[in-house]
Amino acid sequence: MDIAVALVLLVATSTILAAAARQFRVSEPLVLTLAGIAGSYLPFVPEVALSPDLVLLGLLPPLLYTTAIRTSLVDFKANRRSIGLLSVGLVLFTTFGVGAVAWLLLPVPFAAAVAVGAVIAPPDAVAATSIARRVGMPRRIVTILEGESLFNDATALVALRTAIAASAGSVSVLHAAGDFVRAAVGGVAVGIAVALLLGTLRRRITDPVLDTTVSFLAPFLAYLPAEEIHASGVIAVVVAGLILGHRAPVWQSAASRIAERTNWRTVEFLLENSVFLLIGLQVRVIVDNAWRSPLNHGQLIGACLGILAATVLLRPIWVFPATYLPRRLSRRVREADPSPPWRYPAVISWAGMRGVVTLAAVFLLPQDIPYRDVLVLAALVVVGGTLLLQGTTLPWLVHRLHLRGPSRSEDALQEAGLMQQVTNAGLRALAEHSDDDTPAEVTEGLRQRVGHQVNAAWERLGPNESDLLTPSEHYRRLRLLMLQAEREELLKVRDSGVLDHEVLQAVMRVLDLEESLIDRFDEGEDELPPDEPLRSVISGLECEHLQAAPRTARPDTPGRCQECIEEGLSWVHLRMCLTCGHVACCDSSDGKHADKHYAHTDHPVMRSVEAGEAWRWCYTDSQLG
Repeated sequence: MDIAVALVLLVATSTILAAAARQFRVSEPLVLTLAGIAGSYLPFVPEVALSPDLVLLGLLPPLLYTTAIRTSLVDFKANRRSIGLLSVGLVLFTTFGVGAVAWLLLPVPFAAAVAVGAVIAPPDAVAATSIARRVGMPRRIVTILEGESLFNDATALVALRTAIAASAGSVSVLHAAGDFVRAAVGGVAVGIAVALLLGTLRRRITDPVLDTTVSFLAPFLAYLPAEEIHASGVIAVVVAGLILGHRAPVWQSAASRIAERTNWRTVEFLLENSVFLLIGLQVRVIVDNAWRSPLNHGQLIGACLGILAATVLLRPIWVFPATYLPRRLSRRVREADPSPPWRYPAVISWAGMRGVVTLAAVFLLPQDIPYRDVLVLAALVVVGGTLLLQGTTLPWLVHRLHLRGPSRSEDALQEAGLMQQVTNAGLRALAEHSDDDTPAEVTEGLRQRVGHQVNAAWERLGPNESDLLTPSEHYRRLRLLMLQAEREELLKVRDSGVLDHEVLQAVMRVLDLEESLIDRFDEGEDELPPDEPLRSVISGLECEHLQAAPRTARPDTPGRCQECIEEGLSWVHLRMCLTCGHVACCDSSDGKHADKHYAHTDHPVMRSVEAGEAWRWCYTDSQLG
């Protein structure tokens, strides 16, 4: 009963504190850690000691997996050099750099100092990316930080095992190199094997509940066999997660993907927040043990602060040369990936907050290492110090450097263009597979359904100053009111007791599914900072019509659609032909005069003439520019 009550209090407290942190837009890891520190000194709070096995076997695999399945394999490959330099090069650099400082400041063997350097080396991306999404870092920085966090734990844990073996006098340089190779190759092999096995299994599973259950097993199916053969369980979990996430649209049904995404977001929320609260709850015990060590208190404090300073300073010392040196030395690298502005490595250098892996791994240090309690305290000071120092100032730094994060407007613009592209593919499939026997109302209903989806995407780009609702907003508002009435009627029938529960639940599921589609939740949108109106679009290669078309033209009827006026219709948004300057209404308008203008003239490119918008659309190639 005591354990059950403790778990309920832990989850409830971490949930309340995380919700409060989100409400006030402050760092969740920092708030939870500080609350845990305060709680550790309360007399009625029991002592908390995180077991290394609990963290490394129970918490680390699912946390890595939930990040890996969300990570784009395409983006990961595009940034693999930067991620590798951070997750391998920087971890080893920090391991030996912090180890050298610890060896100079504390009376410990060099191997023990390197071991604590390996413990402190891997940053925790949970802290960095939670701030990144809140303040709006560029997506490439977030991708690099998340990619670094996926593999840096593997490098650090292998380095830690090697350093512990070296402290016992049973390792050589050749042996250490062999450990790294075996860990990497074995981890990749196990990860690929598990991903292919589960992929084969998932293609035969149609029940979302069974599929989600398999998903919960995936991180442990990858981690445990890899560790058993002395490979890297961390790499195995990451590789399996990257492959399974990338192949999910092929190997899983839509219902299974939705269920998996929802369940893993819940697991991630509970584990991340509980872990940072537990970190804080250990503070009093760790401080008391170190304070009773034979070391002078002044030397103890100086050593902890010196190790913290080394941890913070070593990161930029590595990041800036690693960013620019390869481009200076290699023309191929320079042409493939031009040098980013100095503000990018500056932010990455400061996003080095430590977390749960550091505090779990430090307890793997052997009990007979001299001044072990002091080393544990030093790791705790690094975790708390980086969360406090870097975690609180990182938003200020991003703002100060004027880094532009993800733009809701640009995202909406690209979403509309992509929705138009995939809708066109669907309409081509409809035309190909329908024949004379297909009822006309069926094909027309399908066309209207996909047309509503693409119109809703385009309407998001319109100005927000008007009080008038767009057709899609009218549809959404009225359909939600209809669904509310339908649900109330269903509940009346349920309470009357005239129908079986199974029948009622089947109808309720239909209503719930439609409401979830209408009132959809965009992941992470609420975490983005307020966005300014769209002024320009960052696009890829444009088609020949977009390249040839001017950026603007002289409108023939500025601010109005003349056809709508003549026909007595109202327009939603206005577009302008870049060949002749004709202004017409958009697809969401009743008249669809922009479409009709293209059909009559074959003028390929129209542009928006709404305030604050600067996008163009090629009708011929269905491409956004």
